Amino acid sequence: MMKIINQNRYIQLYKIPVLIVCCIFYTSCEDFLEIDEPLGQIPHKEVYEDEATATAAVTTMYAKLRDEVLVTGTSFGMGALMGLYTDELEFYGNPWDPSLTFYYHQIVASDVGVESIWGKSYNLVYMSNAVLEGLETSDKLSTEFKQQLRGESLFIRALVHFYLTNLFGDIPYPKTTNYQINSEIEKMPVDLVYSAIQEDLTEAKSLLSNSYIMGERTRANSGAVSALLARVYLHLEQWQKAETESSEVIGNASLYTLETDLNNVFLKESHSAILQLKPQDPGANASEAATYIFDSPPPPFVALSNGMVENMDSNDLRKTQWVGEVTDGSQSWYYAYKYKQQFNTGTSMEYSIVFRLAEQYLIRAEARARQHNISGAQDDLNRIRQRAGLANTTATDTESLLEAILNERRFELFTEHGHRWFDIRRFGVADEVLEPIKSGWKITDLLLPIPESDLLMNPNLEPQNPGY
Repeated sequence: MMKIINQNRYIQLYKIPVLIVCCIFYTSCEDFLEIDEPLGQIPHKEVYEDEATATAAVTTMYAKLRDEVLVTGTSFGMGALMGLYTDELEFYGNPWDPSLTFYYHQIVASDVGVESIWGKSYNLVYMSNAVLEGLETSDKLSTEFKQQLRGESLFIRALVHFYLTNLFGDIPYPKTTNYQINSEIEKMPVDLVYSAIQEDLTEAKSLLSNSYIMGERTRANSGAVSALLARVYLHLEQWQKAETESSEVIGNASLYTLETDLNNVFLKESHSAILQLKPQDPGANASEAATYIFDSPPPPFVALSNGMVENMDSNDLRKTQWVGEVTDGSQSWYYAYKYKQQFNTGTSMEYSIVFRLAEQYLIRAEARARQHNISGAQDDLNRIRQRAGLANTTATDTESLLEAILNERRFELFTEHGHRWFDIRRFGVADEVLEPIKSGWKITDLLLPIPESDLLMNPNLEPQNPGY
């Protein structure tokens, strides 16, 4: 039985007397929408009789992503954990910090960090399913309004499962809140998980418009769905589809353009942002700055690896504008300086970015290279290099272009939601990259273990991943 039905930490699937979801867990929905009556006091059915409470049920899912699930910019998000898992970050925190096992590749099936990733992710899946079911039975909301919320919920469910299958391999894909069904749920093979992801995203794209529902880019639109689809197709090695979806985003110049100034990329008004997560408190900023920035040695949690920084070209503007340095006079440490506002600034300046345009250029460059469209791949790669103050690529064939693209992704997307790990894994070079620098590395570390407690509660989740 998965952790989503563990009464100690998650909503019980057989007891839903109050509003879903999320506001039972969080009051952060109030940041998105203020309502008169506390959501936790509203019966579940009544949530979907009013646009305000139905909207709050959906926006709270974004708050979960922002604060604790997968793409959070905190210390337990993929940016930090999988950065430590690779050659991107060095660990300097407390020896009892759960992140330490990721850094040293000492993860076991009872690892609390892994349990947290799995449990909180499936909790969010449950929430998305509860919203979908509530919308389905509602006769008080307009069709257009329900389509918007349904599209966003499908998008979030697909996003969570994309990360989970890349972390754990074969996983369940629950589509109901029914206790009995979920208590006996089985794992699906990765290819079927991807089929379910594509099904959710295809429907979501048909339901969502090109415009942003709240003005700011803090709720999914069709562009965000295309951005995720492009990433999905890249992982599936469906190159033409990846190119098509990324081209759809890149071609929407009225909404998305590359910021010429690197200092503007992570601002809340960034024209390259496709989906952002808004901070909870007025005047607050993205969590990433507080997670990565430090102003005195030694680093309190993590620092960028010297190897990564040293491998950046000296003329790379990302090295001077996205990397900070702290020294004690004899030794230097480096930190990610993409987000620069650690504290409340009165008016929020930075939102956490989940998808941005530069990734779409790099996706299309790779998709084109793998289809042997050398000039097209070069053009896309050079757009990113030129903005970073670098000369055009010297790669002129498929193999050298793919190597250059992998390298460019390393320096463009560092500390952003685990890109480095997923890249070296899907390129098949994880062993080559990590074996020389990680004494605990094993080839079976390509997957995380399914939490031991979940296997004990639900034998249908067997077998455990190899190596655990």
